[in-house]
Amino acid sequence: LKALACVRACSRFLRACSLIAKMTTLEARVAALEEARADYNESLDTIWMLLASMLVFFMHAGFSLLESGTVRFKNTQNILAKNLLVVTVGFLCWYVIGYPLAFGATEKTLNKFAGGTGFFMQGLWENKDALRFWFFQGAFCATGATIVSGAMAERTQLKGFGTFTILLTSVIYPVVVYWGWSGSGALNFTDDEGESKSLVGPAFMDFAGSGIVHLVGGIGALCGAIIVGPRKGRFDPETEAEFDGHSVPFCVLGTFFLWFGWYGFNPGSTGAMHDRDTANLAGLVAVNTTLSPCVSGLLVFLLRARLLGPKLLDVGGFCNGVLAGLVAITAGCASVEPWESIIIGIVGGLLYQGSSMLLRRLKIDDVVDAFPVHGVCGLWGIVALGFFGNPDEGIGGNGAFYGGDQLGTQLFAGFLIILWTGGLSVLIFLPLRLLGMLRMGDEFQDKGADVMEHSPSKAYNDALKSIASAGN
Repeated sequence: LKALACVRACSRFLRACSLIAKMTTLEARVAALEEARADYNESLDTIWMLLASMLVFFMHAGFSLLESGTVRFKNTQNILAKNLLVVTVGFLCWYVIGYPLAFGATEKTLNKFAGGTGFFMQGLWENKDALRFWFFQGAFCATGATIVSGAMAERTQLKGFGTFTILLTSVIYPVVVYWGWSGSGALNFTDDEGESKSLVGPAFMDFAGSGIVHLVGGIGALCGAIIVGPRKGRFDPETEAEFDGHSVPFCVLGTFFLWFGWYGFNPGSTGAMHDRDTANLAGLVAVNTTLSPCVSGLLVFLLRARLLGPKLLDVGGFCNGVLAGLVAITAGCASVEPWESIIIGIVGGLLYQGSSMLLRRLKIDDVVDAFPVHGVCGLWGIVALGFFGNPDEGIGGNGAFYGGDQLGTQLFAGFLIILWTGGLSVLIFLPLRLLGMLRMGDEFQDKGADVMEHSPSKAYNDALKSIASAGN
């Protein structure tokens, strides 16, 4: 009997050991699966963010085509040089000081003005997950300065514009980003109870940058266009027709390139892509990013064809109408329903057309209509979120039409961005103009910057002369 009891005890002991071994193996497998899942999610997010970043980067090709098509033949290389300058200088400034000011918030910081850590990417090597975020946001940063280049085209010196680009990408834009997107700034921070707030109420809403990116660029463009002055003869009735852009095809292709890149700009602002909710949100963003520019572009095209002189089909106006709708929906693309995005696009088109006409009446020479497109429609984009967005739909809306209290914050944010960007832009541009570093002389404008300071002296080879030379 003792032997039998001993055998049974040993058997129970062995079963227990086997069970423990199986549980240990199961726990190890679960841990391995969780680790694999985390790696998989990280890979998905990285692929998504890199794709979106490359689309945003590709927008600079669109800006280059659009702006070169809008200027006259004799200034083509000059505007392209400025587009290259914006990207190269902008990313370097983002590396040195832009990113630290924008996202370098310290833990539990009371500073709601600007960040102060991560200079020269310090700390990102230990947190490599942030590298994709650095690249994505850096592409955004360069976009703001590109907006300014088009408004001031054909009469702005490269050294003056380069100086402004450095300061915009190093200080002006990054500080605004900190206010709205860092999670610690004046327009969006977490209070002691864990709720997102701003200095004046609910947290500022700007999903992909109608205010933070486009309004900043648009206000800088307006200040620059006013201070540098109009191109020589621009508003002279005898020479006004000479200032038409030299390539409508470039303008149209540039618009399509920009629209294509906007699908990285807006959907990419989800910041991740490893679960169904985020995937559905990106889908909503893409739909809204499509509908708004469609109605805005058509509206401007029809207004100029049927109601506004000379009542002809204006392809360039069609292009800017599309861009106006894209800018207007950028803030609210993740928080409104598709039918609301159509209304936002319609109002954006009307505001673009009205402000474009106003600039002409005031004789402000904005070559590409940068301020009407990016400034006015950027402001409308953030204000629209004060009216639209149903909280009951579960997509973060807080519009006044549904009993929300978002409007005050959106108006305050717009005022703050305009005051900051406009004030500093004037403080930069005005001394440059007084020092003779901003405006090109009359000879440069008459002959064209390409002839005066570029090599080769023209952007395009003369095909007829080449053929004649080959025949000889």
